[in-house]
Amino acid sequence: MRGWEPPPGPYAAGHRGVDLAAPPGTPVHAPAAGTVAFAGQVGGHGVLTLTLAGTGLPPLHTTYGPVDPLLPAGAAVRAGDVLAYVTEGAHCPRTCLHWGLLRGDTYLNPLRLLGTGPSRLLPLWSRAPD
Repeated sequence: MRGWEPPPGPYAAGHRGVDLAAPPGTPVHAPAAGTVAFAGQVGGHGVLTLTLAGTGLPPLHTTYGPVDPLLPAGAAVRAGDVLAYVTEGAHCPRTCLHWGLLRGDTYLNPLRLLGTGPSRLLPLWSRAPD
């Protein structure tokens, strides 16, 4: 619904994550193994922060909101585990999941975690022409 728009400075306006269209009740899965760093309310909405294992120092953290967290802080998770469920919130015009990524205090584009490279056009035929 809305892409990552990094701010020009640490206190400037920007969109520090991506908004993914998701109806209430949509499960939120862990993108990788890690530990729940925070699960609770921020500004009246549920938020969950996950510290990703083996991502260097400082480690990567992903954030999700608005959600109903299923796990407490300190819980270990595996890639694919359900962390939370999307809830109603005022962040988007219609229900969405705001997904953020940080290393220390620096916000990064969370779509980088998907491991997708540049787009490439492939031929439509099932075998190469003669």
